[in-house]
Amino acid sequence: MTAMMERNTATAKTPGAPTVQERTTRKRATRYLLGGLRLALGWIFLWAFLDKLFGLGFATEAKGAWINGGSPTKGFLTFGATGPFQGFYNSIAGAAWADWLFMIGLAAIGTALMLGIGVRVAAAAGGLLLVLMWTAALLPANNPFMDDHLIYAGVLALLAVTNAGDTWGLGRNWARLPIVQRFGWLR
Repeated sequence: MTAMMERNTATAKTPGAPTVQERTTRKRATRYLLGGLRLALGWIFLWAFLDKLFGLGFATEAKGAWINGGSPTKGFLTFGATGPFQGFYNSIAGAAWADWLFMIGLAAIGTALMLGIGVRVAAAAGGLLLVLMWTAALLPANNPFMDDHLIYAGVLALLAVTNAGDTWGLGRNWARLPIVQRFGWLR
């Protein structure tokens, strides 16, 4: 009799609790949402790289393209930097090392996120880049401290801790590589 009562208690549904099917549907929806966010942020980084490289006319005109001798950091760090770090950012505006680091960062972060590989590393690097961009324009124009750079950095952290590269990406295959298994932070 006790075993029967325990079985009935274990299978009884708590009022308001989701069913197994509802939990499965939510997990799948969450996975797809995170995969979509990863692709969207990957495209933001990759697009910034392409526009600055080729001067596609969105944020960068053709004459200011990197391949045409323009600097991807000079304009923003010279004229857009404000706040307590303005002097620092003005001093590195247009420096070749800053241009190269910025462009390699945009391309690598965007590519990793789009492919779903190295999402943890890409999220850390992308978060750092976004926080640096946030500090370049302190204080934000429309809020005492919060802007989209910090929101994107938070989303990148979420993508890193949820293995978002596994959905619509190569994350599962990447995770099987011996070096990634040995050094989990490469996931």
